[in-house]
Amino acid sequence: MTTTENTTRTHTIDAAGKRLGKLATEAATVLMGKDQASFTKHIIEDVRVEITNASKMDITDKKKGEIYQSYSGYPGGRKTETLEHLGERLGYAEVVRRTVRGMLPKNKHQDRLMKQLIVSE
Repeated sequence: MTTTENTTRTHTIDAAGKRLGKLATEAATVLMGKDQASFTKHIIEDVRVEITNASKMDITDKKKGEIYQSYSGYPGGRKTETLEHLGERLGYAEVVRRTVRGMLPKNKHQDRLMKQLIVSE
């Protein structure tokens, strides 16, 4: 009988006092495995990224006014809201998730990589 070892790496990032873009870039880089010497595009690294204190990150006033858009596909279905309103409505953890998702490659691995991201307020 063989045993399998759990080789999942856990990378913890404290968001307190960090800028949103720098934080998301670091998380996306680790999720893709680009911080490892054995990086290969088509292989997903077995790593879990945990971001803590998302509500304490440093966001400038200009960035708080940035507009996030979504479109339902129906006529008149475009919705816009600012980052500040989105953070109040859904929490800053969702803001971090959306920012990291935008920095990941747009391919079949994106959803699997996002499942390895854990963000807490």
